[in-house]
Amino acid sequence: MKERVITGFFGALFLLSVVYIGGYVFTGAVILIAIVAMYETLRMKGLPIVSPMSFIGMFMMMALLLPDNWWESWSWFTSWEWFVIGVFLLFLCTVLTKNFRTYDDAGFVTISAIYIGYGFHHLLVARAVEETGFLLVLLILFLIWSTDTGAYFVGKTWGRRKLWPAISPKKTLEGSIGGIGTALFVGILFYSFFPLFPSFWQLLLFVFIISIFGQVGDLVESALKRHVQVKDSGTILPGHGGILDRFDSLLFVMPILYFFQLLG
Repeated sequence: MKERVITGFFGALFLLSVVYIGGYVFTGAVILIAIVAMYETLRMKGLPIVSPMSFIGMFMMMALLLPDNWWESWSWFTSWEWFVIGVFLLFLCTVLTKNFRTYDDAGFVTISAIYIGYGFHHLLVARAVEETGFLLVLLILFLIWSTDTGAYFVGKTWGRRKLWPAISPKKTLEGSIGGIGTALFVGILFYSFFPLFPSFWQLLLFVFIISIFGQVGDLVESALKRHVQVKDSGTILPGHGGILDRFDSLLFVMPILYFFQLLG
């Protein structure tokens, strides 16, 4: 637990610092984090990082991650067009390797590139919002962290009914509700100082989306780890596992916030 707390403290300090600085520093940090997360995902699948399929997958992830205006400044193709080119190259890999690398592998790489690239892309979009970008990302992080913290302590103290034992045996329904309640408290407290939304109801929608879908994102990564039969996505964060273990909720939540037009 001590190791976990120390890693969490310094990790949060680093992340909050780059969020505050913003600009190229924040973009560079997010790109680095995304590359590590993609590497962890490919490694969990057993794909060598030095291989055509891994290189293509990393490129596809970057195609979705980088800001749209970056592609427009030098390329004839949009980010999604580059991504589709990557998909066809993955298909080509299955042929050139004589099905040693299969459609299964190609599908895994494609989904992973969307999951990581599109999720982190919208984190960059949120930070780039004029005037309120810093506070918006800050609130998102606080809500995700408070959900995790509330779910852990409430579940540990009062948890009885399993939430989804086939995927994550330790998570409980009581813990999930406790996480939502903690996020709600933190969100209302934050809103009382920084009213980012035109109405209180919009804040509630924002909180519930992050807290509920953040927990779904955690279960999605748990399902992935069970599928590939690993405990953690990596070992880069002592006491926490890998980068993907720490950002699974964020990656799932960010596109949903965008779809609900809550990042503007």
